[in-house]
Amino acid sequence: MRDDGRLTRAQRRSLALLGLPTFGLALAATTVTTYLPVLLSELAGPTVIGALIGMEGLLAISLPILIGSWSDRVDTRLGRRMPFVLAATPIAVVALILMPVFGSLLAIGVLLLCFYIGYFSYYAPYRALYPDLVSDELRGRSQSFQATWREAGLGLSLVGGGILLGLWQPLPFLIAAVVLSAVTLVLFLSVEEPSVDDEEDAQREQGLRQTFERLRELVRGRPVLRWLIIANALWESTIAALKTFAVLYITVGLGRSPAVASAVLAFVAVAVLAAAVTGGKLADRFGHLRVVRTTLWFYGLGSLLFLFTSSLWLLPAVFVVAFAAGILLALPYSLMMGLMPAQNHGAAAGLYEFSRGAGVVLGPVLAGVAIELSQPVLEATQGYSAVFGWSRRPSSSASRSFAGLTPRRSRKFRVSSRARSKPRSPALPAPVQRDLPAASRRRPLSAGSLGNADR
Repeated sequence: MRDDGRLTRAQRRSLALLGLPTFGLALAATTVTTYLPVLLSELAGPTVIGALIGMEGLLAISLPILIGSWSDRVDTRLGRRMPFVLAATPIAVVALILMPVFGSLLAIGVLLLCFYIGYFSYYAPYRALYPDLVSDELRGRSQSFQATWREAGLGLSLVGGGILLGLWQPLPFLIAAVVLSAVTLVLFLSVEEPSVDDEEDAQREQGLRQTFERLRELVRGRPVLRWLIIANALWESTIAALKTFAVLYITVGLGRSPAVASAVLAFVAVAVLAAAVTGGKLADRFGHLRVVRTTLWFYGLGSLLFLFTSSLWLLPAVFVVAFAAGILLALPYSLMMGLMPAQNHGAAAGLYEFSRGAGVVLGPVLAGVAIELSQPVLEATQGYSAVFGWSRRPSSSASRSFAGLTPRRSRKFRVSSRARSKPRSPALPAPVQRDLPAASRRRPLSAGSLGNADR
């Protein structure tokens, strides 16, 4: 890193390569959740479609912890995380290719289950690569790169998927499969995982039961980690609820056309992308926790405006709320990275995905109940504005949960942070790496290139 705190060209390249698989994963997941229901509508009703797509949340609760913990206990020639990434990719890819081909509801359901198994088996070990490779000084910006790739994949799927579906129904699924394969190949050719130390090597001898007991002790013994998991679950429930009911709020609650809804969502997408680019820089400069807690206040207060008014003159407030949401989508995992024990990166990444899954499952259900109960009171929007009032509650609860991360509330936060800190090896610029002997050269993406060679 330069003296002024800016990233070097080699660091920007490394962070971009590390975040690239997020583009493929977001493109694939959005294609499935957005366009597979179109195909399923010819075979089943909304309840069955919702149940099938809802498998994502159920698997997100269980599978990431299992796979992430497993990746902590292996050590192969390819590393600890990469074997899972490589094994999960063909499962997801084959499922993507075959889903639009079969005309059977049972066959599509089985393939959808296979896709989600591959997706979550990929995601937890991949996320564990971040604390494996990225130094504390780059945590925020690493998540900005990842969030930018995620929003790019999401936006490309939403914008281009419908066009491709009109040309040939299997086409968006086929392209998503090709992109996911390509970005995984780039990651494999670029990444070099750090070597396993003695403590991590000893953990390989533990069984799955011992690993889960260790994880339980980790959560029980670190209140700061527990607070973060609770806060993230609350926050993810808010986002999941808004994703589910945002279009209905505009088209049914406000009585606007789908074209207006698309324009508003495009405005939201721009704000979220801007937040993804800048959020990490703000966090690395002013502190992750300070930025997250401040942003939660802006998000919560901005949401209240839409509870009490339905005027489109509040469009600037939409940008503020969406910008805050974009920052809060990117930064919680960077906080988690700073709390992960070196020997449990995979398990902790799985635990984080568990909190996301819990929010995804509970958020839309609870928001739907709030909308139903609020219809007699909020007649102007047929109850749909209640989603903003409901989302204000978990966001304020998340703010109080994030307060549990402050040193004032938990001395362990300061102690454990210092205990985890080790002298960082300076990143080697690309010209220096080319001058090294061939035996000591690293691949472009390694712990050394991101200032974390000691992990």
